[in-house]
Amino acid sequence: MIDRTDAKLLTILQREGPRPVAELGERVGLSPSACHRRVRALEAAGVIEGYAARLSPASIGLGLDVFVDISLTSQSEEALTAFESAVKSHDEILECQLLSGASDYRLRVAARNVADFDRLHRQCLSRLPGVAAMHSAFALRTIKAFEGYPVRPAERR
Repeated sequence: MIDRTDAKLLTILQREGPRPVAELGERVGLSPSACHRRVRALEAAGVIEGYAARLSPASIGLGLDVFVDISLTSQSEEALTAFESAVKSHDEILECQLLSGASDYRLRVAARNVADFDRLHRQCLSRLPGVAAMHSAFALRTIKAFEGYPVRPAERR
């Protein structure tokens, strides 16, 4: 059960990455040793799955985010498994979600520019197994970037 202190810790860690336990403890009102125990318990429980650096896409030459909705020719278990396995083998596909609604999947793809996306479309996306239709939308500007999930303490009963 996540309490207020855990919620504060998780929010800080999501937005700022790993911090020294003394700093974290001070910010959430815990001693360094108590803070360390809390963070380790959250990691052991699988609440914290890992840590990663957030990169600036433009600084590494990726100026274009593209969202691609995919419809498959079949929704059989075999077709879904083949598509999902193929998606995992392409680093340019940043995210893939199975959807309800008109499309089967939504991909988020990183490209350098429109010409690079054209290359990805031809050499990667169009070759994914079972694709019946693709619809792409380019992100013009990010208004609010993902900074982590909202963490709220569990309600007491």
